[in-house]
Amino acid sequence: MSTVELRFTAVPAHVRTARLVVVSLGRRLGLDEELLDEVRLAVGEAAARAVRRHQASCPTAAVLVRMTAAEDRFVVEVADRAAAPGGPAAPTDLLEDLAAHAGQGAEDDDALPPGLDLAVIGGLVDDLSVHEQPDGSTVVMGWPLPGNRHPVVGPTEASG
Repeated sequence: MSTVELRFTAVPAHVRTARLVVVSLGRRLGLDEELLDEVRLAVGEAAARAVRRHQASCPTAAVLVRMTAAEDRFVVEVADRAAAPGGPAAPTDLLEDLAAHAGQGAEDDDALPPGLDLAVIGGLVDDLSVHEQPDGSTVVMGWPLPGNRHPVVGPTEASG
């Protein structure tokens, strides 16, 4: 089992770095391009969610992205250290919030309802869980690895 950890400050520009790292690792693991697009989008949403949560409550704490390649799964965890603002929204509440938000006008576009980011991630990832703790949350996403995957090879181990 291989694990890569990436920690970054709560700056939106670092979300791109997280996406680049996870896609690079996914390519080395043999994921096809269509699946890599889903991985890129899902990890980007999860990392952006963590950045927004940190900026609101703990801007100096680092966001953690942990990528693990197990026998048959590629698992990405995005952990934040921000306390949940009012707890997670129930699916019916999310739909009501979206409907209410749609009628608010363009000036409130940045104030999306809580849980929308998780709904987007859920549309991209079949294997998704969100663990809320008093001191933060962890979004865990998993994708199947291809049967004949290539081992992760570092630059010094590459063969010519």
